[in-house]
This record gives sequence, structure tokens and C-alpha cells, in this order.
Amino acid sequence: MKSHSQVSEFTMEQGDITHVFSFCNNLPLNETNQDVRINFLEYWEINKKTTKRQHFTWVTDFDITQKNMHALMRGGRARWKIENETFNTLKNQGYHFEHNFGHGYNNLCSIFALLMMLAFLVDQSLQISCNLFNATIKECKSRTNFWHKVRCYFMGYIFESMNEIYDAIVYGIHKQ
Repeated sequence: MKSHSQVSEFTMEQGDITHVFSFCNNLPLNETNQDVRINFLEYWEINKKTTKRQHFTWVTDFDITQKNMHALMRGGRARWKIENETFNTLKNQGYHFEHNFGHGYNNLCSIFALLMMLAFLVDQSLQISCNLFNATIKECKSRTNFWHKVRCYFMGYIFESMNEIYDAIVYGIHKQ
């Protein structure tokens, strides 16, 4: 069941930026899975001033048209940005997420990865809802320093709650 789908190409000028789109709908996923159909979008962004060229491609189940190609491109790039920033945070800002969390024997690495993702979810929830948490992050100046201080306070003192640890980081510990 071979299918020769029509490739559509469009160019949009926007100041110094040229947007070049190519897309094709109803393509087979691969030779083995001819019945699984996908739609393919390719995008080039060309800056005339700097001659910088960026290239992106996406596979989707949305039908691609001239009307929605720009919106699909923006959504794909936004999703990439969110994923890239999230993994950068998890890897470099104190969560210690590494590639090897996805590998290993007897699921231990997967458990570690899930626990780390759960901690990240809690932090993201606190960031949008807890002023004390945000004050603590601001006081520490980086998430790596934040986690270091939380570990130090956690190991050196007895606290009733995480709020008490955040209070200690922001306001210090007062002897009674």
C-alpha cells in the first residue's frame, strides 16, 4: 500500500526573517507500519541580517494546512522550549537528573527518576502557590544552593515541617 502524498511548500516574509514551511499529510509511519499514518511538518527560519538558519521538523496526527501550519510550528517550538528548560533544570539545578536514571536493573533507576520527578512537581507547585518557598529560593540565589541548604538544615536540626526549614533559611534559626 504505497502512498504518494503531495508536499506543500510555503514561504512567509516577516521583516528580516523568512519562514519556509513544507508539509505532507497521510504518510506511512515507516515501511513496516504502512497502516499507521502521520503528518510531517518541516520549518526553516532564515535571518537575512545574520544569515542564521534554524531547522525544525515535527510529526503529528493533526492535519496540516496552510491555515494552521504556523500555529503548529509555534506550538512545537514552545513544547521543545518547555521540555529543554525542564530537563536543563532537572540536570543542572540540584535535582541530579542524569541519563542513567532511565537504565539499570530491577527498576531501581526508574524509581529514582520517578521520585526526582515527584520532587520537581512539588517544587513547581510550591513555586506558584507559596510565598515562603519563593523567598527561600530568592535567598539562596540558585536551586543548587537551595537544595544544599535544605540538606544541611535537615541533617543538623529537627524540624516539624518544610515550612520551618524554609523559615530557618530565610530568617535564620533563633535559639530559645
